[in-house]
Amino acid sequence: MSELALRAFMTLFVVIDPVGMAPVFLGLVGERSRAEQKRIARKAVTVAGVVLFGFATLGDFVLDKLGISIDAFRIAGGVLLFRIAVGMVLAAPHQRETEEEEEEARSREDVSVFPLAIPLIAGPGAMASLLILIGQAGAEVPKLGVVFAMTALVLGLTWLALRLSAQLGRVLRRTGANVVTRVLGVLLAALAVQYVADGVRGFIRAG
Repeated sequence: MSELALRAFMTLFVVIDPVGMAPVFLGLVGERSRAEQKRIARKAVTVAGVVLFGFATLGDFVLDKLGISIDAFRIAGGVLLFRIAVGMVLAAPHQRETEEEEEEARSREDVSVFPLAIPLIAGPGAMASLLILIGQAGAEVPKLGVVFAMTALVLGLTWLALRLSAQLGRVLRRTGANVVTRVLGVLLAALAVQYVADGVRGFIRAG
């Protein structure tokens, strides 16, 4: 049981990478208020938890019924993530002329669900890893409980990392945040390409 717990924790910790999520979070919301950063962090981890636990419970059934492979998840997540990365690097301005447009823009720019919760936290890699861990646990309820507990622990550490990133943001200020945003945009673009490459590689092996 302890071996499964350690395997589950290390696998999900490496895949989700709470430490690496902190600078990504900073790059996406570094210029927002502390209260909004706290709200976004809480919502992102909550949504990611719902997605991961839901996928762990129904993933095999849903994917089988829809005929969707995990490699397709990787490719789709990579494409969506690349779009966000380009925006971070270019810092494309948005024209907002009315209060209605401003409100609509704010709703579109809620990054808590996308890209933070999906695909950065609850991404294809995390989903695939969780399904594999569930398979290793089998039908034994105690082992399944261990996998779910380790998932919750890693999500808790992710939330903590996101909350601490606000302190880093106050140290870096606007100039530092802008530099971090562009550097992370490049890294996110590379991560997006890696998602797509892994998905294509999986399709080739399956073929």
